[in-house]
Amino acid sequence: MTKAKVAVLISGAGTNMAALLYAAKAADCPYELVLVASNNPDAPGLAIAAAEGIATWSLSHKGMNRDAFDALVDAELRAVKAEFVALAGYMRILSDDFVARWTGKMLNIHPSLLPLYKGLDTHQRAIDAGDKFGGCSVHIVTPGVDDGPVLAQTPVAILPGDTVETLAARVRIAEHQLYPPTLAAFVTRERSPDYLIGRVRELAMALPEADEVTSHGMPCFGIVKGKKFAYFTQDHHGDGKIALLVKISGADEQAALIELDEDRYYRPAYFGDGWVGIRLDLGDTDWDAIGEWLRKSWLAVAPKKLAGLMGAADDF
Repeated sequence: MTKAKVAVLISGAGTNMAALLYAAKAADCPYELVLVASNNPDAPGLAIAAAEGIATWSLSHKGMNRDAFDALVDAELRAVKAEFVALAGYMRILSDDFVARWTGKMLNIHPSLLPLYKGLDTHQRAIDAGDKFGGCSVHIVTPGVDDGPVLAQTPVAILPGDTVETLAARVRIAEHQLYPPTLAAFVTRERSPDYLIGRVRELAMALPEADEVTSHGMPCFGIVKGKKFAYFTQDHHGDGKIALLVKISGADEQAALIELDEDRYYRPAYFGDGWVGIRLDLGDTDWDAIGEWLRKSWLAVAPKKLAGLMGAADDF
């Protein structure tokens, strides 16, 4: 099994980093840690990572421009060929440019049940509000602080007489249990059939008058009462691939695409020269490109009047 390469950013003790690290020691864990980086050279978590044989990097951010510092961090992540970033007690707001570079590839764990109590002092705020539960959340990082889509949460009961310290200690246990499996599911979702068909369906059904049916034993998309413009395949005729089939101009375009990237593009069995297969299970799918392929395939089969309306809408 090829494991996803994950870099972890910390600022302190690194207990959540350690939870990710020790989970990664399991043979069936789908990720490995390739770097632990910190904006605090004295962060105790760095010593833990180094002792476990994980590469480390640190530099104080004090006195540095945020964008400049984040560019240095990004360079270190690229140098170790990190594919995902996990924030684990990284006490620094990231620049918009850094977040954009890692869009859809960066997670954070936050000690509250988001969207409640973004930012700091989460436990005190939960206690002061009289909440019955605190907890923790793992979310995708977006430019807004603690504002990205939540992937998983664990509620933790607030007991009578709880202080910030006692509640935080129990929430930390929950964090250590929650983060590793959530990260594991996240790094493998780009190869998950359910996730992939969901993404294809979202893009295909956004096209005018699109519908979904089953044909040749596969989910397929067409224009209502019209022709099919896309198929979603999973191990079709035992080929072992998860892919999208779309319309193309013919054999020349098909051959050119396969020559361009033979790992991604292929000639689908029984579909002829007018179709090409685009693998979705390689872990690096460009969904903007898939959306464009679906749009072009839709245009190839759409009645002229309907295609004209779409073109007018695009112009507008």
